[in-house]
Amino acid sequence: MELRPELLPPPVSRQRLDELSCEIDRIAALVADRSENADEAIRAFNAVTGHGYVALDFAAYYGSRSLEEFAREAARPARPRVADITRDELVEIVRRILEADPESDYYVQLLEANVSHPRVSDLVFHPSHDLQGASAEEILDEALKYRPIAL
Repeated sequence: MELRPELLPPPVSRQRLDELSCEIDRIAALVADRSENADEAIRAFNAVTGHGYVALDFAAYYGSRSLEEFAREAARPARPRVADITRDELVEIVRRILEADPESDYYVQLLEANVSHPRVSDLVFHPSHDLQGASAEEILDEALKYRPIAL
């Protein structure tokens, strides 16, 4: 299934990736040096990108992703919410995650922003025994069953 443009990962220019990569490196160095300026630099970075990164994100990003992957994530919306997303579109997003699409990280963010289940990505990556080997449709159906408890 083809996804409509607003559900696809937004392109990021090489210039923007390079700018954010330089700033991530600079902040990582400030964090490593325990500089007093690290918190201020992180706040400024978050203000520009719309994300909520903390010092640990800069200190340890290289353990799970490359500098370019971190910069690409920072360049894209933090919570890509799409008000009129359909069930079929959500199934396609889960399918792309299951198939390890090169843009899986973005699709995980998209899924988390558009499904109310608090651990929807766990249903994909750490399924219960009942969901072992489940299809994208079955995973999504389980996620959509979730209803928050009214307080």
